[in-house]
Amino acid sequence: MSLSADDLEAGARAATGLDDFGTSYYREGLDRTVDALNNEARLNDLGGVMQHATISNALIQRLKVIEVYKQHPEIDDEVIEGPVVILGLPRTGTTALGQLIANDPQFRSLRAWESQAPTPPPEAATQHTDSRIAQAAEGIAMINQMFPEFQTMMSNEPEAATECQDLMGMSFRTYHFDGVVRVPSYVEWLLQTDMRETYEYHKQVLKLLQWHCKPNLWHLRTPVHMFALDAFVDAYPDAKFLWSHRDPAKVLGSVCSLIGYIRGWSSDYKDPAELGAEQLAWWVEGMGRAMDFRRRFGDDRFVDVSFADLQSDAVKTVANSYEKLGLTFTDAARAKVQEWATGHKPGQRGMHSYELADYGLTEGQVREAFGEYLATYDATA
Repeated sequence: MSLSADDLEAGARAATGLDDFGTSYYREGLDRTVDALNNEARLNDLGGVMQHATISNALIQRLKVIEVYKQHPEIDDEVIEGPVVILGLPRTGTTALGQLIANDPQFRSLRAWESQAPTPPPEAATQHTDSRIAQAAEGIAMINQMFPEFQTMMSNEPEAATECQDLMGMSFRTYHFDGVVRVPSYVEWLLQTDMRETYEYHKQVLKLLQWHCKPNLWHLRTPVHMFALDAFVDAYPDAKFLWSHRDPAKVLGSVCSLIGYIRGWSSDYKDPAELGAEQLAWWVEGMGRAMDFRRRFGDDRFVDVSFADLQSDAVKTVANSYEKLGLTFTDAARAKVQEWATGHKPGQRGMHSYELADYGLTEGQVREAFGEYLATYDATA
């Protein structure tokens, strides 16, 4: 299957009866995505279908979001509080930390079903019975049935808090595409692109989601924000950050294993050494950018979280983080956070097995590449 940006746009228009994608900013990213998928990803038949569906949904949701704003321009008056953002390399406990915080009722989190289909705007009264929840659950069940090992690598539930990469994907500027298919030219372009309008659109979607479904204090997470924190803070000047730390030599093998497995759904092409080199280079770059931003931005709005502490006493780690951020950790919040921690022990869905050497990397090589990071932060766990 050869993808066409024009045909994908036409399909989204036909599916919705809408034709306004907003500014033309998204189009370069769409063109870059399609070009990389056609020329680099080596998609198999299933991959062609999956990527067509992914891009089509991003375009359809973009059309719908723009339309809702046309009908209800007052949504733009909504005020986003925070957000409290979880950063860190992938596989450093960011998902667990995110789920713990999402169980605190004072926070508004992006849930998986909302991420995939933010329109129509959710309503408080039906937020736990919305038909999109069942639709998302069906999709998750299908993935788990087709690719059962995925459950040992990542938790995925329709009402659980999720990364906000789908919102960035509606502007076609997200590292999420690299996580599911091989698109090196797209990533190289993305590293150089201006992300400010991506985050402005991202903020528009959050406003839409909270319009009839409070609270307004947001919690967000995704490691990829590390690549463009200046643009992120332009959109969210009151942001505060929880930064999860873990030894990169214990992280990169897991990252490569996860990405290699997911890419295998869409392509029969495998080059583990290439994958290892790519991921090492790109996450060293992301970490360097994040550290540079923190030096310029200051430490006042950053709290460091040890992966080891999170594993040994998750609730205490959250409580300490709240104190440093100036947040209130109520007894009710503590009980909800403890309930989630008790029901989600490490490894309970099965063990994720991998070897760093399988991807042409050594622990020494990885630690040397992350030398400045390791010399700055406690990331020995």
